[in-house]
Amino acid sequence: MAIVMNNHVFKGHRALLGSKYVTYGELELPTRYDIFPSSNSGFEWGNSSKGATQLAFSILYQIAGEEIAKECTSKFVADVIRKLNSRDWVLSASDVLKWLNDNCDSSIETNTITKTVPQVTKSETSSTKKRQKQKNNVVKDICKELDITQKQLAEILEVPEGTVSSWAVKNEIPRLGKKAIEFYIENQKNQKIVDSYKNFINLLQEV
Repeated sequence: MAIVMNNHVFKGHRALLGSKYVTYGELELPTRYDIFPSSNSGFEWGNSSKGATQLAFSILYQIAGEEIAKECTSKFVADVIRKLNSRDWVLSASDVLKWLNDNCDSSIETNTITKTVPQVTKSETSSTKKRQKQKNNVVKDICKELDITQKQLAEILEVPEGTVSSWAVKNEIPRLGKKAIEFYIENQKNQKIVDSYKNFINLLQEV
């Protein structure tokens, strides 16, 4: 079976507030629910969940088509998707093809490099983001990322603990709350830079 090959890369990103995005050629990768409905809650990686299976199929489908994707999805999850443990990852089309050649029994031929990119409908994009938002809890994700409790988050934002608990139940943070969290994160980064600079100055003075 011939494969449409190009020089694009797959990129995955898990945002601090919980959403997950996967692109190919800088466009959102279609979920392909219509032909392979493994998950109804978007892509996942770093595990062997239904969302990881959905991602594996969509990546293989983009490179090799439906037949090979269905044949090799399970093994691709175990060999590749399950090992994508970071928040951000990049997987080149050539790496996927190499894996296919090494692990797929079907006969594969590569075509001349093209500029084929996934076509995404507005309905699929909005539906995917909605499912991803529903699956994750933004408050819990933020607390996990910052390694703090909901009580500590409330203290940082100077709001009642019940307010943060309400956000967690609703799985939604108001716009001003998000701005405050982003400001806190940025401030922490700046503080680390200042501390590093002070340590550097201290080392120079000791020389």
